[in-house]
Amino acid sequence: MKYNPIKKILILVTILAVPGFLYYLLQEKGKNRYKPLAIYGPKKVASTFHSVRGKQIPDTIYHIIPDFNLLNQDNQTVTWKNYQGKVVLLNLFYTRGTNGIDFANRAVEAFDKTYEKNTMVHFVSLSMDSEYDKPAVLAPYATKMGAKAGKWDLLTGDSSQVQQLIKDGLKLDALKTIENGVPKFTFGNMFVLIDSQHRIRGYYEATNQEALSKLDDEIKVLIAEELRNVKDGR
Repeated sequence: MKYNPIKKILILVTILAVPGFLYYLLQEKGKNRYKPLAIYGPKKVASTFHSVRGKQIPDTIYHIIPDFNLLNQDNQTVTWKNYQGKVVLLNLFYTRGTNGIDFANRAVEAFDKTYEKNTMVHFVSLSMDSEYDKPAVLAPYATKMGAKAGKWDLLTGDSSQVQQLIKDGLKLDALKTIENGVPKFTFGNMFVLIDSQHRIRGYYEATNQEALSKLDDEIKVLIAEELRNVKDGR
């Protein structure tokens, strides 16, 4: 067999080129295929535009959860400023609730341990029974759940503000009835995934294991999106 140096060189060039080509695909083509999470809530077309590959695209104004002024289990005031640049996972609860609601907070407990060292992810459990769930009541409950203020805040406050936040901000329903003198809430037991711009990026059934697995995946997707936006200066 004749020695063919040209053939050998071509094979060598191919071997060296493939990793670079794959890297190019991941860096450039991968960006085009990146699919962010959906944005929930009402939206409308703005009068402003942005440019994509030279084409003018109308901007979209998305629903944003309004600011609030509530108290956590340590009796500290909490607003959106406490979660600036953060991903927030929020759920509804009340300390006099049923086991189903406890299950939701048990799920948060598991997520809290998973993302304990991730400073981008924070957890909020909002009490619907704000007349009873004062910080003095939430503090021992937080201890039982292992909820540390600042990472996992159990929030309470003015009942009208809480109701408005649930209905108009989170787009959830919470119907209050009284049974044997004790409030009972019928509500959508959902987790709400919220981005750093206070937009709703997903709803997940708190008692559905498949939904919780999806939530865990989509928390990671949202973290990647937030980091990408920071890198791109958005």
